Amino acid sequence: MNWTAASAIALFLAVAIGAFGAHVLQGRLDAYSMEIYQRAVLYHFIHALGILAVSLMPPTAGRDWVCRLLLAGILLFCGSLYALALTGNRMLGAITPFGGLSFLAGWLMLAITAWRARPPTP
Repeated sequence: MNWTAASAIALFLAVAIGAFGAHVLQGRLDAYSMEIYQRAVLYHFIHALGILAVSLMPPTAGRDWVCRLLLAGILLFCGSLYALALTGNRMLGAITPFGGLSFLAGWLMLAITAWRARPPTP
């Protein structure tokens, strides 16, 4: 997969979704729901930028897994928070931890991949 392109799409969506929240949802959602929505946008941005940074690294077997996990986190964590904020259905919050675990696994995989790729010390 072209992770640079996937990151660009995710960043585009983060801007569009953030602008939608700021211009359309402001005043329509209560403070709690707006806070959830904004948190989703923040994590969406951070992890889409993470995919971009990782996509620019030299190719390794772990690099694709890092990007997959971060993208899964965006879909599960941010997606469930967007849906929760918009619908008020708190059952959707049950999905959120799986996205958080995907984020954690992605960053841990990046650490492992970077550790294995480091040049040997003389």
